Amino acid sequence: MMDKQAKIYVAGHRGLVGSAIWNNLLAKGYTNLVGRTHTELDLLDAAAVRRFFDEERPAYVVLAAAYVGGIMANSRYRADFIYRNLGIQQNVIGESFRHDVRKLLFLGSTCIYPRDVPQPMREDALLTAPLEYTNEPYAIAKIAGLKMCESFNLQYGTNYIAVMPTNLYGPNDNFDLERSHVLPAMIRKIHLARCLHEGRMDDVRADLVRRPVEQVDARTASDEELLALLAKYGIAPDAVTLWGTGTPLREFLWSEEMADACVYIMEHVDFADLKGSDPDVRNCHINIGTGHEITIGDLARLIVRTVGYGGRLAFDATKPDGTLRKLTDVSKLHALGWHHRIEIDEGVDRIYRWYTNASAEASTGASQ
Repeated sequence: MMDKQAKIYVAGHRGLVGSAIWNNLLAKGYTNLVGRTHTELDLLDAAAVRRFFDEERPAYVVLAAAYVGGIMANSRYRADFIYRNLGIQQNVIGESFRHDVRKLLFLGSTCIYPRDVPQPMREDALLTAPLEYTNEPYAIAKIAGLKMCESFNLQYGTNYIAVMPTNLYGPNDNFDLERSHVLPAMIRKIHLARCLHEGRMDDVRADLVRRPVEQVDARTASDEELLALLAKYGIAPDAVTLWGTGTPLREFLWSEEMADACVYIMEHVDFADLKGSDPDVRNCHINIGTGHEITIGDLARLIVRTVGYGGRLAFDATKPDGTLRKLTDVSKLHALGWHHRIEIDEGVDRIYRWYTNASAEASTGASQ
C-alpha cells in the first residue's frame, strides 16, 4: 500500500487521464497531491523538470501527461507525436530515477500492439509484427516509455509499472475536432449536427466559442462561415459524415474506471509481481480495458440515439479506417483483482450529459 501522506506527482493532472486519477486518489484519502499545468511546467524542458523534482521531491509519480489525438491528428502531426512524447517520458522518468521515486506508473495505450495481432491482444504480442501506420510514431514513443520503465527496473531495481489502457472517454475529454479521439469527436459532431438540424444556431455558435475550431472566432464569424467550417468536418444540418467505413471494432473504457484500475495497481502491484520466471524478462506491462467491443458504426448509431439527432448518418469510405480490430486481453488485470463495471451504453449517456452540462455552465458563466 502507498503512504497516504506521501507526496504524489500526477503529470498531466488536468487531462482526461490525469484528472480522473487525481480525483480517484483524493477520494481514497491521498491528500498530498502535486500537479502543474503546461504553463507552469513544460515537461519538454529538461532543466525545468529537474528544478521541479529538486523542489518537490515526490515519493510517487503518475506519468499521465502525453501528446495524444485521433486518426486525423496522428496522420497530420507525426513528428509532434513521436518527438513530444519521447521528450516528456525521458524527462519525467529520468528525474524520477535521479530523485529516488518509490514507485512510478507510466500510462501508454493499446495502440502499441501490431496492426494484425491475434485478438484479443495479449501483453506478449508486443513487437511481434508491424504497427498500424497511421499511429506508428505515437506507438513507438509509448513502446520506448514502457521499455524504459522495464529496463530501469531490471538494471537498478526500481518499481516502475507500465499500463496500457484501451480507448478512453469521460469527463475532461478532448473534443477538438482535429485532434480528439473517435468517441468524443463523434459526440461533438453529432451534437452540433443536431443543433443545426433543429435550427439552433445560437447553440452552435456558443459551442464553437467554448471550443474553437481552426482558430475561427465564432463570436464574429457569420452563420455562413460557421456552416462552411463545420462542413469541412462532415457536420451539416441534414447529415453527419464520419471517417472510414464504420466497420472497425473498438473497445472503450470509462476514464474514471481506468483511474480506479491505475490506483489499484499503484496500491497492490509491484514489478516483482509481473516479471515472471523467464530469464528474458519482457512484457511486464498490464492491459487495462473491458474485454468488450463495438463497431464504429454501431457506436455512432448509439450516439445518434443518445443525442437525439434526427438527420442522416453517413461514412466516407475514402478515409482510412485504421486498425480493423483492437480488443484487449484483460486476463492479467483480472488475475490481479480488478474488473470494470460501466458498459458502453451507460458511458455514452454519461459523457453526453457531461458535455452538455459543461457547455451550459460555460455559457452561464460567460453571461454573468
